[in-house]
Amino acid sequence: MAQVKDYAEIVGGSVIDELFAIGEKAGTLKIQHVNSTAVGGGVAEILTRLVPMMNELGVRTTWDVIKGGEKFYAVTKKMHNALHGVPETFVENDWAHFLEVNRENARSMSFENDVVFIHDPQPIGLVEERSHLDNKWVWRCHIDFSEPRENVWLFLKDFIERFDGAIFSAPAFSRPLSTRQFLISPSIDPLSDKNRDLDENYVRSIFEKFNIDLTRPVITQISRFDYLKDPVGVIKAYKLVKRYVDCQLVLAGGGATDDPEGERVLSDVQHAAAGDKDIFVLLLPPSSDLEINALQRGSTVVLQKSLREGFGLTVAEALWKRKPVIASAVGGIPLQIKHKYSGVLTHSIEGTAYWIKQIINEPAFARELGKNGREHIRQNFLITRHLRDYLLLALSLYHDKDIVYL
Repeated sequence: MAQVKDYAEIVGGSVIDELFAIGEKAGTLKIQHVNSTAVGGGVAEILTRLVPMMNELGVRTTWDVIKGGEKFYAVTKKMHNALHGVPETFVENDWAHFLEVNRENARSMSFENDVVFIHDPQPIGLVEERSHLDNKWVWRCHIDFSEPRENVWLFLKDFIERFDGAIFSAPAFSRPLSTRQFLISPSIDPLSDKNRDLDENYVRSIFEKFNIDLTRPVITQISRFDYLKDPVGVIKAYKLVKRYVDCQLVLAGGGATDDPEGERVLSDVQHAAAGDKDIFVLLLPPSSDLEINALQRGSTVVLQKSLREGFGLTVAEALWKRKPVIASAVGGIPLQIKHKYSGVLTHSIEGTAYWIKQIINEPAFARELGKNGREHIRQNFLITRHLRDYLLLALSLYHDKDIVYL
């Protein structure tokens, strides 16, 4: 696993020196992260790298994962969908069960650290423990909060306002709250297996493994199988392109332990893809980072056709690999893509199909998008910036008197 100093070649030595200086200041703090799954999804992926890096900088940091059964995750999936604006029906027992699972977890956990980061709605009820503790709590929201359903928003708001601060990934997600709000975008790790440079022969071997023809254009979307990622819409866009271009489609991803809808979505995708030998639906295990890296690197175009999106780390991953990316203009994606400069933003199936054809037929334009996209990610969305933001936030919670507001 890469060490902090290894990132100097990418971001510059001054950035690394600053991180160690901040780490020295924050070394008196103990930090705790809590979320709902150890594998699957962007939150777990970020914490897998962020927590060891915090410790390497001298900031004692732990990571805990709450436990919940099938019913709990069915409720939190409905909450997740409702926060993205999807109509969902809740009964009184849903709220009661959600709180009881949080309280059961709280009874078996310790929260004596100086700063506790609670990630997303699933463990938000743990903040009830804060009432008898003299430390700082921050709620970190990773999802698209631009149009939440009011009943779920009001339920969560009561908990959010018990925190010392709330972090959102994009300005559009900010809500009227009595607590302080912070903007911290997620990030990718350029030295992880999912993003590091790969030998061309290895990339070719992965495409051969899945019987994908590299001599024809390959359109790829990497996402867990979730309705909000609109994989069936991706298939519809591909079929429009297929009328004019002899291309292939790869839909690759896995699931998350806190997402009970994955199998149903995968079944729908397989049904929509049935009968087309040029559509490859790949259900990949959590250990497939190198395969995902290779699939992105070997693709002609990378898509992220989400209906709602908290940030969309797969966009940053593909841009880092100099790939032309076509993505929906939702959630945090417009922070990563300036239209027709560092990628392409779309609003419909037909628009997505139009831009796929344009990029396949204009390789010089595709290369320019990829070049600009990589530099934009290097400047703004790498893990070193993310690490800096978290540590400065933790320090600010204990040093308000030292801050001069200009």
